[in-house]
Amino acid sequence: MSTAHHGMTRRSLLAGTTAVAAAAITATPALAARRTTAGQVPALWHEFVRTPFTHPQIPFIGRAGCRGGEECFPRHRAVVDVRHYGAVPDGTTDCAPAINRAIAAAAKAGGGTVTIPPGTFRIDGLIQIGYDNVVLRGAGSTRTTLHATRSLTELIGVYGSRYGGTKSAWSWSGGLIWLAPKARWDSLTAAIKAKTWPFEGWTGNKRDEWQTLTPVEPAHQGDWTVTVTDPARLRPGALVLLRIADDATHTLLQHMSGGGLGPAAYNWDDKTKLLSYVPYEWPVRIAHVRGRKVTLERPLPLDLRPEWNPQFTTHIREVTGSGVEGLTLDVVETPQSPHLLDKGYNGVVLQCAYDCWVDDVTVRNVDNGFGLVAASSCTLRRTRVGGRGEHHPYFCREGSHDNLIEDFTIEQRTVPAPADTQLHGINVEGLSSYNVWSRGDMQMGTFDSHRGLPFANVRTDITVDNNGRHGGDANAGPLYGARFTHWNIRDTNHRAGLVKIDGLAPWSATVGLDPCTEFDQIDVPDFTGDLHSRLELYGTTDEVRPRNLYEAQRRL
Repeated sequence: MSTAHHGMTRRSLLAGTTAVAAAAITATPALAARRTTAGQVPALWHEFVRTPFTHPQIPFIGRAGCRGGEECFPRHRAVVDVRHYGAVPDGTTDCAPAINRAIAAAAKAGGGTVTIPPGTFRIDGLIQIGYDNVVLRGAGSTRTTLHATRSLTELIGVYGSRYGGTKSAWSWSGGLIWLAPKARWDSLTAAIKAKTWPFEGWTGNKRDEWQTLTPVEPAHQGDWTVTVTDPARLRPGALVLLRIADDATHTLLQHMSGGGLGPAAYNWDDKTKLLSYVPYEWPVRIAHVRGRKVTLERPLPLDLRPEWNPQFTTHIREVTGSGVEGLTLDVVETPQSPHLLDKGYNGVVLQCAYDCWVDDVTVRNVDNGFGLVAASSCTLRRTRVGGRGEHHPYFCREGSHDNLIEDFTIEQRTVPAPADTQLHGINVEGLSSYNVWSRGDMQMGTFDSHRGLPFANVRTDITVDNNGRHGGDANAGPLYGARFTHWNIRDTNHRAGLVKIDGLAPWSATVGLDPCTEFDQIDVPDFTGDLHSRLELYGTTDEVRPRNLYEAQRRL
C-alpha cells in the first residue's frame, strides 16, 4: 500500500484513528445525560483503524461525495434570475423553456447560479442541466416549487429495456430535473426516440466511445499510487476512467465477491445481464504525476491484475461542478403504475456527473425520486421523497461509485399502494461501489440491493420501517458482492430482510442492529460455504460507537 497521500502518512492516519476510537466512547456530561448507554466500540472498528484501506469486511468510504465529501459546496456568483427569461410564478404559465434558457445563459457566461424566487412555477417540460459549474437554486424547499405536469414518456417517448421484454426503462432512468452532459443527454434521448435502447454510462450508448490512455501495472486494492506504462497523456486534475475487464473464468467477479470457494463455485456464465456490466469502469481524478507514478484522489477500489487488462482510458465528457438546490419538485398526482411500467414522473437524476450535488430538495408524487446513473463523487444532502408513494425513492445504478446520500427522508405514502406495484427503498445495483447512505429516516422501504453484484457500499445511522422488497432479475447475478456494511441501523418493525445481512452478503459487516426476525421476502445466500461475514452488537439500539461509520472515517 502506498504510505502517503496529500502529505498524510500512515503514522498520522493511525494516530487519527486512535483519536476517533477514543472519541467514540467519550462524551461531555451534557451529552452523556441524553444517552441511555455509554455505548460500545466493536472489535471491527479497532480492526479497521489498523487497516483502513484494506479491511476485509468494511470498505474505506471516507472520501465519498462531492469533492471528497467536503461539507460546503462551491458557491457560484449569481448570473440570472429565471424571471428575466420569462418565468412567472403564477402556477399556470409553462416556465420550463424560460428556466432552460436561463441555464443556457449561465453556461454561456462560463457558469454561475440560476435563481428561482419563492413561488410556484409550472413546468410542462423537463429541466436539463448539461453544463459545468451551473447551479439551479431556489429560495428553499419550503418556498420555491416547480409543479411538473407531464411524464418522460410524454416528453421523450416510450423507453424500452435494452434486455428485451415489456418493461419501461423510465422505471429506473431519467428525471424531470436531469443533470447530465448536454452531448451525452442528446445522444441518449436520440437513441430512445429511435428505439435503439442504449447503455447509459461513461462510454456511450454502445460502450464504445473510449480510447486507451495507458496500461496500468499490477497494484492492490487500497493503493493510492499506481505505475503506468506511458504517462504522456495524464495530467494532474484530469478525470480518467479506470477500466478493468474480466477473464474467461470470471476471476474479477470472484474478486468483487471477496474470493474463496463460494465465488469460485458460482455459475457466472449464465448471468448475461451481469456480464453486460463488465468491464468495471471507475472514474477518478489524477492528483499527481511523477514519472510513471500516478497518485489518485482516492484509493484503488480493487486489485489490478494483468489478466484483467487494467488501463486508464478516455470517456464521454462529464458534467462537473453543477448542482440543484433549495426547491420542491411537485409532480401532478397520478395513480402509481404497475411494477416496471412507470411512465417517468421521475424526480432528480444525476447522470455521467462528477463532483456534483443536490441540496435541500424535495420531490413529491414521483414514480422514482432521486437517481444516480453512472454518477460518481456526487452528494445528495437534505433530500426528501413524499406524496402518493413511489417505486424507487432512491436509485444508484449503472456503475455509480463514491457517492454520498446523507440527511435523507422517505416519507410514509399518502395513499394506499395500488395492486401490482412495488416499493424498494434505497437501491444499489449494477457493479456500483463505495456509495454511502448516512443519517436517514426511512418511514417505508428497505435496503434494496437489486442484484448486479454491487459491492463495498455502506448504510449507516439510519432508522427504517423495513417494509419494502428488493428486485433484480436472476440473470443479473448476486445480490451482494464483498464489503457491504450496515452500521447502527434502527429497524422499527424488526424485520431482518436486507438489513441483517450476515447470512447473505459475503465478507460483510452488520454492526449495531435491533433484534429482528425473518418474515415477508426471505432470501438465501448466492454463495455456498463460509461467507466470512461479521455480526457485532446485534440486539442493541443506537449503542455502537462511533455512531456513524462515514463520519468516523471522515475524521481519519
